[in-house]
Amino acid sequence: MLLASIALIAVVTLVDIMAPPEVHLGPFLVAAPAVTASFAGPRTTARVGALAVLAQVVVATVRTTLVDLNHMIQFITLILMSAFATLFAHWRERHELKLTRLRSVAKTAQEVVLKPLPHRIGPLRIACVYLAAETEAQIGGDLYAAARTSHGTRIVIGDVRGKGLEAVGDAALLLGAFRGAAHRQADLPSLVAFLEGAVSSDLDDPAAPERGDEDPCESFITAAVLDVPDTEPALHLINCGHPPPLLVRDGRVVPLDVRNPAPPLGLTEFVTTGPSAQTFAFEPGDIALLYTDGVIEARDRDGVFFPLAERVARLPDEGPDALLARLCDDLVRHAGGSLGDDAAMVAIERMPGPS
Repeated sequence: MLLASIALIAVVTLVDIMAPPEVHLGPFLVAAPAVTASFAGPRTTARVGALAVLAQVVVATVRTTLVDLNHMIQFITLILMSAFATLFAHWRERHELKLTRLRSVAKTAQEVVLKPLPHRIGPLRIACVYLAAETEAQIGGDLYAAARTSHGTRIVIGDVRGKGLEAVGDAALLLGAFRGAAHRQADLPSLVAFLEGAVSSDLDDPAAPERGDEDPCESFITAAVLDVPDTEPALHLINCGHPPPLLVRDGRVVPLDVRNPAPPLGLTEFVTTGPSAQTFAFEPGDIALLYTDGVIEARDRDGVFFPLAERVARLPDEGPDALLARLCDDLVRHAGGSLGDDAAMVAIERMPGPS
């Protein structure tokens, strides 16, 4: 782009020298520093402006004289416009530096809230991906986390109703509660009951931020909580109003539908019985795919939802990382490059042999 600005000065200079006496192309030289200011810093912009002024001197010397009234006006105009372009480049550079710092702070905060999952936990190999609907965002209302216990691994994936900063705050609340209690609660129902208490207490807290005219019954978090033992080829699942995980085994895809799903977190006050876990076989080589509704609710131009189970069944068995990479490509392509909601996926594979 810098070479293009210099080439513009050279072309205008040559054409202006060869043009008839009544034709003056000098004003076009101001385009070079103006264009340079859009992508370069103030020093480079000032150098290009000086080069444009020098080119105008050459044109004036060859065609008439330096003290010609027409060329003098062009000199003054070119110098003033070059100075203005340099000042603009300085302002733009300061703004970009400030924006870069803000993005760095936002990225750090997002990584603190939604920590990336390790690629290996005990006998499990894990891959995760988060596709935020908001531009420049890396986290919204979707969440996932994993915690190591003395007997296995516990994993949660969830989706906060709503968007914006309130959804991020609710997601951070649930993630903090899960990380603090996953290794202390003896069984999975106790852990889910603790998470429910954390979410409900925040919704009922009078000191919590105002949620406008939102109905308290519409503030909830869907979640799927898994407990995967190290020595048992199984997984224990409690589904709190969340889309059922998919189990991939030998090219077949089976949804893990629980018989008695629990209500979303924040709504259990409307039921009398506590959550109960259901056990599914999870053998070496199996992959459990967890996802949020942003995946299955993504639509194409014709309004057709993304057929997740069908797409997963078509993919080769190459491990969780390759599975999510291909699914992300298919999902973005299906949605036309823009998702209407945040989407998160976690793929868990049980490896053969000892942990």
